[in-house]
Amino acid sequence: MMMVQKRRQVTYREAGVDIEAEEEALREVVKKCHESFVFRKGPGSAVIPISHFSGVVKISEKLGLAVKTDGVGSKVLIAQLMEKYDTVGIDCVAMNVNDVVCVGAEPLSFVDYIAVQKPDPLLLKEIASGLVEGARRAKVAIVGGEIAQLPEIIQGSVEGRGFDLAGMCIGLLPLNRLLSGEAVREGDVVVGFESSGIHSNGLTLARKVLLEKAKLSLFKPAEGLDRPLGEELLEPTRIYVAEALEMLDSGLQVKAMAHITGKGLLNLGRIGGDCGFLIENLPPPPPIFNLIQSSGKVAEEEMYRVFNMGIGFCAVIPKEEVDLALKIAEKHGGRAHLLGKAVKDPERRIRIKPKRLVGVRGRFEKY
Repeated sequence: MMMVQKRRQVTYREAGVDIEAEEEALREVVKKCHESFVFRKGPGSAVIPISHFSGVVKISEKLGLAVKTDGVGSKVLIAQLMEKYDTVGIDCVAMNVNDVVCVGAEPLSFVDYIAVQKPDPLLLKEIASGLVEGARRAKVAIVGGEIAQLPEIIQGSVEGRGFDLAGMCIGLLPLNRLLSGEAVREGDVVVGFESSGIHSNGLTLARKVLLEKAKLSLFKPAEGLDRPLGEELLEPTRIYVAEALEMLDSGLQVKAMAHITGKGLLNLGRIGGDCGFLIENLPPPPPIFNLIQSSGKVAEEEMYRVFNMGIGFCAVIPKEEVDLALKIAEKHGGRAHLLGKAVKDPERRIRIKPKRLVGVRGRFEKY
């Protein structure tokens, strides 16, 4: 009798990103950086720990300044292979402003950092056009930046086109509006705002599966997609600033916000005080995630740990305010869903009931 060999599942670690090692190293970095908090008293002093989506420092007794820096990651390699550089700037702005608004701040200003293999004028012009478009969507001003030529460090996918892109955003907030997550109570609900696709996380695993394993072309539609694969992967990260600020300004009792990036819905564990979250309803994920999972035989636990799976941003609010939150999302051209609720749990676990997944120690496991 012929034995059928089981196909090996592809993991993020195999693709080159070791989340466990990163978390261990990050704990040491955060522990060390917290030592610097004693260096400032009064203006400039830290208001919340480093573990939140954005840092916050005190400007006065009533005002705080939110500060965040982030980059685009290996999505830049897809841009190089496609020779299309006018969207990753939107991602760069999005990854920062979406985090800043999570603490209740209004994003104000942005600066960028571009490290290049060679200072190609066309490449830089297209990156800049994306940055400006992202700034338009977030209503922030780009007030400076840096371009560094690092030919010995930056290589990339295409000779002469290697680059890395990062940025930093600052925002302003009344300190009495600070969203630390401590206000979340059992029974509050989670509203999830749909993503525009893969956003800017998990591209290393996506490339490993789709390009190396499945040998798919970036220039042709793949199964389930109605446009070339490369265009799908370059779809910019959605910027949620407008709807988030309207929720804050409209009188909703927003308890917490979470930007769903790397680690997916596990990001909800960064908020909630002594509560965890029970996710009872999830919309179908965009086709790109089904393609990745089927092409690489990626385990469901891994998919939900690495990708946003169709939900890019969450707000925790009282149950009676759900309808208004859904209307605000629709008003700004998006869709939102009632995902679940906060539950009493000192371990702050995230349970995804439809998938029988539970977030334990920074990863999802089946239960």
